[in-house]
Amino acid sequence: MAYDFSKLDANIKESEEWLTRELSGIRTGRASAALLDTVRPEVYGARTPLQQLASVAVEDARTIRITPWDKSNGKDIERAITEADLGVSVSTDDIGLRIIFPDLTAERRQLLIKMAGERTEHAKITLRGHRNEAMKQLDADEKEGGMGKDDVARYKEEIQKKIDAGVAAFEASFKKKQEEIAI
Repeated sequence: MAYDFSKLDANIKESEEWLTRELSGIRTGRASAALLDTVRPEVYGARTPLQQLASVAVEDARTIRITPWDKSNGKDIERAITEADLGVSVSTDDIGLRIIFPDLTAERRQLLIKMAGERTEHAKITLRGHRNEAMKQLDADEKEGGMGKDDVARYKEEIQKKIDAGVAAFEASFKKKQEEIAI
């Protein structure tokens, strides 16, 4: 009986996508609309993604312009950005909102690198959990008599190779983010 790696592969891919989203939310020295992806203002009684309420555009290297489609949502959007504690300042004008990114200090850069490292470590822990789950499934299949010891050992080795490749991808993403922050 052959082991099905599709669930493990899907879990690894999901973890990689999660880490990519999390790291894109950590701002670097430049304004990025991706920073606002996690902001969900409470509008019309529900938490709604910002992209469904307003247009988001980068004005310059340190400023993002948010233009709500319904002007009455401006205060809700401002409140959500403030509550998200992104380390930016928000100003309101007659067109909409302006998000201003302060210059990064050396201390703030270190904090951002630490945050990126914590998120990367969380992704690695999740990956190890998926590995343990797959290993337990293999052990259970062996006990049921569906696989021999040689097959189980070979599949466990292949699972470990997939996990190692995932960890290497996480490390590469972290290193790239670290370089972005350090600039």
